[in-house]
Amino acid sequence: MKICLGQINPTVADFDGNYETIKALAVEENDKGTDIIVFPELAVCGYPCRDLVDFQEFRDKNILSIAKLVAFSTTVDIMLIVGAVGMGKTKPTNSAFVIHKGNVVMKYDKMLLPTYDVFDEWRNFEAGTEATGFMFQKRHIGITICEDVWNNRNQSAQYGDVDPVNELVESGIDLIINLSASPFTVGKNKLRQEMLKNIATDNSVDIVYCNQTGATDSIIFDGNSLVYNKNGTMVANGRSFQTDVVFTDLETPSIVIQISDPLEEVWEALKMGTADYLRKCNFEKVVIGISGGIDSALVAKLAVDALGKNNVSGITMPSAYSSLGSVDDSKLLADALGIKLHRIPIQGIKTSFKLNMDIEGITLSGLADENIQARIRGTILMAFSNQMPKTMVLSTGNKSEVSVGFCTIYGDMAGGLAVISDVPKTMVYDLARWINRDGEIIPWNTIDKPPSAELSPDQKDSDSLPPYDILDAIIHAYIEERKSVNEIFIEMEDKASIELIEKVIRLIDRAEYKRQQAAPNLKITSKDWSGRKLPIARK
Repeated sequence: MKICLGQINPTVADFDGNYETIKALAVEENDKGTDIIVFPELAVCGYPCRDLVDFQEFRDKNILSIAKLVAFSTTVDIMLIVGAVGMGKTKPTNSAFVIHKGNVVMKYDKMLLPTYDVFDEWRNFEAGTEATGFMFQKRHIGITICEDVWNNRNQSAQYGDVDPVNELVESGIDLIINLSASPFTVGKNKLRQEMLKNIATDNSVDIVYCNQTGATDSIIFDGNSLVYNKNGTMVANGRSFQTDVVFTDLETPSIVIQISDPLEEVWEALKMGTADYLRKCNFEKVVIGISGGIDSALVAKLAVDALGKNNVSGITMPSAYSSLGSVDDSKLLADALGIKLHRIPIQGIKTSFKLNMDIEGITLSGLADENIQARIRGTILMAFSNQMPKTMVLSTGNKSEVSVGFCTIYGDMAGGLAVISDVPKTMVYDLARWINRDGEIIPWNTIDKPPSAELSPDQKDSDSLPPYDILDAIIHAYIEERKSVNEIFIEMEDKASIELIEKVIRLIDRAEYKRQQAAPNLKITSKDWSGRKLPIARK
């Protein structure tokens, strides 16, 4: 049996575009004599479609796309297995349609609906109740969708005894096909490989896993489709962070090198996520405030890699507190990247602002004075993006700063996409050094100098925050691992006092109102802001 995995990048609600992609690839593979072509979860409508499934028009267009695929299937010999919205007894279903020669051979409804982190499928879908299979070319084939194969790993408490894989194996299935839209986090592909290998060997079944690529809002899909035979041998796989066509006969090895270096994984994820977000939101160019600091330098390099240097503009906006080194570093970076750098000093604007800010004798000073500078810069960036066609501002705050509120709402947080706000500061430095591994692109002075917002004389981040390695460890333990103050202190008592840990956690909690007004981010860790649902107003 010859199977093709269509590792595609669908766009949510682009029914015509997604249909044409599916059809074109099916025609191509049919001409090669492929027997089955598999597409990702909800490939017809894009994933996640969230509350769009509540709209009748959306559901009607989804049904029309399935009808068109059924009609198309009469013109080819290949069997299509494609993800789309179905209909259950009372609600829509997250379904897989098996289509062959003008017939829907079967419809399978996803049984395990995740409702954690970035997922909320119970809100939108009705869970399937039965894992069944079908016969094709003397193979007994069972269909699963994404989460259905994860119950034996780490979600058993959530789903109880419901295990679609076990039900299929007990019914005599010898080939499991899984349609996935599995979000990327660092190291997740290795976990997937172990899980699928275990399913294959524990149950003596072949398993085919087709994963989506591309990005939808904050969620990045890494591709990395996989095929294991019943002996637990990987016989085929898909490329990382790109569309791909994976062919397998379940016997002949067809292996590509998937990205395994964590820093390269993060870089490719952010690059693809940025490019996809711009394209799917109908933007073409970006503008970035370049301060001479490491965060804006990293975002600028990322934007150039994702969009090309001709689609990236930088604006440097020095104030009275900007060091000469920062101004010089901004120019060096722009020259290295080949992008335009506009220089707009803000001291005169700030002076005028303060002179005209006469409200009951109030004189702006301290934090208010610092924030005015950030907000002037944000206004300039937004004005530039408004003036230039299809141009979006990329904000440059990292996860460490955004976590503790070390950022100015309506200032440096202004923008349409917060590219690195799920990237801890320590990883920002690691990525910058990784970028410079073959030669200086980001000025080494930018990497080596003490980090500073440069909003007051001789300001350093260390004036307000602990060293970033300690700060990031506390943030990781509290946000991603959900540990208490005492649990964190037990782990870190040789590095951080309980008073420091409590201070950091207070800062994190108090900054919730800022984060919920921030631009969408790109998720690369196990817990980002899009998957952390907390009330703002609380004790």
